[in-house]
Amino acid sequence: MTAAPRIEQLRRFSRRPALTPAPPGAVSLAMGEPDFPTPPPVVEAAAAALRAGHTHYADQKGLPELRAALASRLPSHPGRTWSADDVVVTHGATGALAAVVLAMVGPGDRVVIPEPAYSLYADLVVLAGGTVDFVPLAPDLHWDLDALAAALPGATMVIFSNPANPTGIVHSEQELKALGDLLGGSDVLVVSDEAYHRLVYSGHEATPALAVDSLRNRTVCVQTFSKTYAMTGWRVGYLAGPREVVDAAAHMHRTFNGSVNTAVQRAAIAALDLPDEVVDVMVDTYRWRRELVVERLSGVRGLHLVPPEGAFYGFLRYDAARPSEEVVRELAERKVLVRAGAEYGPSGEGHIRISFAASEDDLRIGLARIVDHLGTA
Repeated sequence: MTAAPRIEQLRRFSRRPALTPAPPGAVSLAMGEPDFPTPPPVVEAAAAALRAGHTHYADQKGLPELRAALASRLPSHPGRTWSADDVVVTHGATGALAAVVLAMVGPGDRVVIPEPAYSLYADLVVLAGGTVDFVPLAPDLHWDLDALAAALPGATMVIFSNPANPTGIVHSEQELKALGDLLGGSDVLVVSDEAYHRLVYSGHEATPALAVDSLRNRTVCVQTFSKTYAMTGWRVGYLAGPREVVDAAAHMHRTFNGSVNTAVQRAAIAALDLPDEVVDVMVDTYRWRRELVVERLSGVRGLHLVPPEGAFYGFLRYDAARPSEEVVRELAERKVLVRAGAEYGPSGEGHIRISFAASEDDLRIGLARIVDHLGTA
């Protein structure tokens, strides 16, 4: 039996590895997953929901009370009110991204992706039959607005994350406004993946794309409970945006996923009710680890790091004249796991992605092994 041509195309195109746990003696700086437990009130809410009999199908767009709570947190504006009907609860941000791309991109449609970028975006475009138009970032890893201006005319969609995976960059309000200006008079759909919106460090601020006047009516915001609340395994995310796009994405999501686990949605409501201090503790820890990464890698000959502004990644450029996938294999032999920069687009070659969602001990050990292997005297 032979897989469908689209799957064969995806296998040829995709650089995303199948991740496995770190082998004995190795440390992993590869996973984009909080190393904190899910807050106890969230776990308790799920258990209570199960005991109360919330074990059946839910509304396929998501529990109305959860969608209403999420809508109430979207950026307000005098000319725009949000309701539960503007939100779809999905199987993680992955389900949200898949739903909007497969609903809005067809064969031959061109999708602009500033890169290096989260590799799922391009894979979904390929799955939809579209064409990926990679646009390299500027040397500081922010957008190259001139390059975007040349690429956007005639595109169907532009996708980005903010704060960004894998670069750790926070695209400023000025950048978002500039993007809106570039799109004026077009019908390009913007997909803003804001999974890391609470993970922002001193001197930077994450502006929701839906808060920018020139983007509001053309933007789908994708969110997840995974990063903010350490709920990766719970698989609950959502999207919000223009009603016609949300409705199309909802139809796509219910077709290939169905409704999200009912008890998990009850737990998500509990997560929204957590005091800010619960999240702040995790953010403070990431901030300290970020400082450790910057301090350890600064001044090392042969290695170059743009200090992360958000998320929990460092995108490390190395001088060694070897492909990033080869470097990743070499580091794995030295018992430290990282991600190859090439996974995130052509401009990612010559880089590795480090996650500091890891314990202090693992971080110190892993960084030492990276410096020993890639640093130069």
